[in-house]
Amino acid sequence: MKRSEESLTWFQRIERMHPYETLLYLGMLGSGLIFLFLAVAFVFSGLHQLEGFNRHIPVAFLISTFLLVISGYTASKMRLYYQEEKIPQLESALRNTFFLGLAFTLLQFAGWKELDSMGVSFTGIPSGSFLFVLSGIHIFHLLGAMIFALILLFQLRKTQEDGIRRLVLVTNPFEKMRIRLFTVYWHFMDVIWLILFLLFTLSF
Repeated sequence: MKRSEESLTWFQRIERMHPYETLLYLGMLGSGLIFLFLAVAFVFSGLHQLEGFNRHIPVAFLISTFLLVISGYTASKMRLYYQEEKIPQLESALRNTFFLGLAFTLLQFAGWKELDSMGVSFTGIPSGSFLFVLSGIHIFHLLGAMIFALILLFQLRKTQEDGIRRLVLVTNPFEKMRIRLFTVYWHFMDVIWLILFLLFTLSF
């Protein structure tokens, strides 16, 4: 007789996870620690060094934050559409999530240009340097999710053309897990950015 999920220890639950799931959560833990240490260093570098002098949070950062929040919503819809076996809507939600992520990335570069025009450079004061480092590392992590989104989009497109592939997609637990892990990681990146954006806002 199998033991209930409630009676399992956390280590036993980890053992039952798919290797991809374990790797993702370990990667998120490692990434979270990196962002935590850098955020603490950012705070202790002198959070208010950018205060005054007509400097303000880049408008591109504001717009990109709004777009990333919307992408979190479209990513959430993916799991719902998968459960309802609405593959065209699933593909549309994934495509929207990808393009919102792409727009976010491009706006981050625009935000860096705004910072530079305000006299905040990568090689300047510590707080200014951390703005570039933290946002740059976040982009690097988000790019991994965007590459995976492209792979999923390609596979979903092939599924639309093949009834057997479609059946496999909606019945295979592995496919369900992949979509769930993608949405979990995307939301993780959303939360990380919102925390960073709050720190960036407090620094001006």
